[in-house]
Amino acid sequence: MKAARPIICRTTPPQSVLERFGDIDPLHARLFATRGVQTSAELDYSLAQLAPLSALENIDAAASLVLSKREQRIVVVGDFDVDGATSTALMLRCLRAFGFRDVEYLVPNRFEYGYGLTPEIVKVAAQRSPQLLITVDNGVSSIDGVATANALGIPVLVTDHHLPGEELPAAAVIVNPNLKGSRFPSRNLAGVGVAFYLLARLGRMLEDQGEKGAAKVPARYLDLVALGTVADVVPLDHNNRILVQQGLMRMRAGRAVPGIEALLKHSGRTLQRCVSSDLGFAAGPRINAAGRLEDISIGIECLLTDSAETASEYARVLDQINSERRDIEATMREQAFRYVDQLGEQRWPDCVCVYNESWHQGVVGLIAARVRERCHRPVIAFARENTDTLKGSGRSIPGVHIRDLLEAISATKPGLIDKFGGHAMAAGLTIAASELETFKTAAANQMRRLYPDADFSGAIVSDGALPDTAISLSFARSLRDAGPWGSAFPEPMWSGEFTVVEQRTVGENHLKLRVRPSAGGAIVDAIAFNQAGPAYRGVVQLAYRLDVNEFRGVENPQLVVEQIAPLHGAAA
Repeated sequence: MKAARPIICRTTPPQSVLERFGDIDPLHARLFATRGVQTSAELDYSLAQLAPLSALENIDAAASLVLSKREQRIVVVGDFDVDGATSTALMLRCLRAFGFRDVEYLVPNRFEYGYGLTPEIVKVAAQRSPQLLITVDNGVSSIDGVATANALGIPVLVTDHHLPGEELPAAAVIVNPNLKGSRFPSRNLAGVGVAFYLLARLGRMLEDQGEKGAAKVPARYLDLVALGTVADVVPLDHNNRILVQQGLMRMRAGRAVPGIEALLKHSGRTLQRCVSSDLGFAAGPRINAAGRLEDISIGIECLLTDSAETASEYARVLDQINSERRDIEATMREQAFRYVDQLGEQRWPDCVCVYNESWHQGVVGLIAARVRERCHRPVIAFARENTDTLKGSGRSIPGVHIRDLLEAISATKPGLIDKFGGHAMAAGLTIAASELETFKTAAANQMRRLYPDADFSGAIVSDGALPDTAISLSFARSLRDAGPWGSAFPEPMWSGEFTVVEQRTVGENHLKLRVRPSAGGAIVDAIAFNQAGPAYRGVVQLAYRLDVNEFRGVENPQLVVEQIAPLHGAAA
């Protein structure tokens, strides 16, 4: 049995802080305060609370540029993940609703062209004779691609949210909340969030010119914004929570685009009860699978169609691709785990690098995430891109900015990394296949230099013990409604001691339990996914989320168990 991860309880805020929340339930007030919320005003998720459109640098110049091309051909160049797919669909839906007559999209196949606005993809786009290229969720690092477009006489509008390098592309306009010197209050916008801001400003311009209703168009597609924001795992600050909550409200009201409704239906989720985790773990992966294994255009078309029947067929295909992705991932995961387990925990470097000649380059990001969960440290997984080059995808841990790590490696070992980009928690890169061992050493060295106090314990952060009276359906519902939960605004995690009443294995590897709080209270159902194996007796410590389980139309509270730690001889 693996050693239990330590559990760290969040510090209870002082009473003076909790009093700022007024009449809000004290348990909820504590949850919000420990997640950085200062007052109840930050729990107002109305659109009026969004950061002003005018606060995003270059937004007016960008909207004016797009408007000037209204009668000409525009090609939107997207990215091959969910954020890119939703950004592309949002841009096309809104521009067409604004009366733009000639708008197309182009997404580079990751296996042929790689990421971003490369010179090669510009040449493909040029065959369509566009008068404007708009990038969504990419472009801020596309220096050569923009230069190629400029040489061909095609202006480029870059909309992106990735961290820029020292040099910016010579685009006509760049809209990115992470540009140096930006004062925009929400730098955590996803690519689709940046696209939404641009389109909202364009709608306002059109409204000011007498086109009634134009300003309301982008808000019709906040479900797309919510999906892309959650799936890209950007921090859910107040601004992003507004965008996600407004999108979820549209879904629950039955006003989602047919593609999102079909994706949720095919994954067994209910539109009327949709929460952020349904977007992140059900709808999102199905679109991502297309970009990982085949062509993200299938996912984009699913989000663009207004036909429920067509959307359902796209969703069925995406579901099949996702099943194939799961099979590929399972094999790769087993190989990666075997490698790190054989290496031994004592020999794990500060940055773990894994590689296998047979691995699929579209799935290495998922493998990096799985190995990170096992090793509790930054992980970069590599696959062969071609004879000479490896493509890597990294996933990090709290406190370690993985793009900064790559930048430090590149600075100290010039030429070692061919190209890289990303965020604090995820990044991508390419290196020469012959340089893998050199890269491993450099990554470990820079980790020790930059993050000597990095926490590799994998500690579970708990909101403390939940009173037995709160382990109820009403409180579980209130927690669900208190979201949206997600990155940097995590769903509540509780911990406490329970007596195991009964247990059984369900599915392939899931543990179904009935437990009773040790301090007293009613018996409650619990599910521990992928944790079947040991038999537990007596008292155990659980780290868990309180959720609502619906079965045959009946709702009950359920503990979704993150970890079971035996106490007092509880394991057989």
